[in-house]
Amino acid sequence: MPITTVVFDAYGTLFDVAAAARECAAEPGRAAFAGKWQKIASDWRLKQLQYTWLRALADAHTDFWEVTQNGLDFALEASDLSGDPELRERLLALYWELSAYPEVPAMLAALKADGLNTAILSNGSPDMLNGAVQSAGVGDVLDDVLSVQDVGIFKPHKSVYDLVMKRFSCQPSEVLFVSSNCWDACAAAGNGFFTSWVNRAGEPMDRLPWQPQVTLSDLTTIPDIAKAN
Repeated sequence: MPITTVVFDAYGTLFDVAAAARECAAEPGRAAFAGKWQKIASDWRLKQLQYTWLRALADAHTDFWEVTQNGLDFALEASDLSGDPELRERLLALYWELSAYPEVPAMLAALKADGLNTAILSNGSPDMLNGAVQSAGVGDVLDDVLSVQDVGIFKPHKSVYDLVMKRFSCQPSEVLFVSSNCWDACAAAGNGFFTSWVNRAGEPMDRLPWQPQVTLSDLTTIPDIAKAN
């Protein structure tokens, strides 16, 4: 079946998860943070993901906002900056205003012009995702924003990917799923989606039972991939 629906992970795929730390580091009076922001951003993202996996395995689901705060607290303590509550609050506030990658608006508009369904499928909570969508100004080129909150477990649980078929009344083979997380793209492929891994950092492929069909360096060619499949 041809592709009818293109679904994106949110954080790191459409929205730049390092933007909050990068913007904070550029603010006046942030010298201590500016020297460590890249490590903090990396630790924050890694722990955010690890906590979703651990909570899914332990059947201890929570809101993604709590996981995001937990990850930041770990990252700040690891860099000896846990004693600055104002810095913590500033970083969390900026996380609600993440910028989209430069190619995102035109890419989504091209998909809509081709008559395709477009959506986000994310671990993020609905309010966090809506904040990011509004901040990036891409709400008018998305048909829906799907959250794991509806099933009460984080990716890569199968029930999360099933949300796409329920929402769009489509078969898995009609879905192009796009993620910057290789494990996410692999799991989606295991659930029958045609998948693209956006490997912006040039990382090795994850060793999992499934692999994404396409690996990209950015999202520019997603409309072409959708047409070709």
